[in-house]
Amino acid sequence: MAEFIFKDVVSGRNLADRFYIASAATSTEEIWDGTGNLVYPPAWEELAKHGISCKGKRAVQLKKEDYEKYDYILEMDHWNLKNMLRIVKSDPEKKVKLLLDYSDAPRDISDPWYTGRFDVTYADVVEGCEAFLDYLEKMKKL
Repeated sequence: MAEFIFKDVVSGRNLADRFYIASAATSTEEIWDGTGNLVYPPAWEELAKHGISCKGKRAVQLKKEDYEKYDYILEMDHWNLKNMLRIVKSDPEKKVKLLLDYSDAPRDISDPWYTGRFDVTYADVVEGCEAFLDYLEKMKKL
């Protein structure tokens, strides 16, 4: 969800040309025989409620070399953060953060797979994306 929410937020601020936004799984649960699953239907439905499309997106596995490709690697929760660091081995450039670390109320984003609350996850991700963009603007990184 976060990839598409962030693309929507960035587009809403007319900043889409300044970003390359992607997402990757820190586990292989959604990848079978090299092919990733499509976006989970309740997540797709929540995005669609807000006019956001995730058509064609399939899960892909995070790779160690992805660390060098991106300026920021934002995680939803501590579990994914731990898994991501296991994959990339280290974070010498301090690129890895929890998305909501940029908000006024740092916390993990609840995994809707377990909570069933895709609406709450959506709101938390929007909060984090807005806060992250505010941070980039404040730090003059845009």
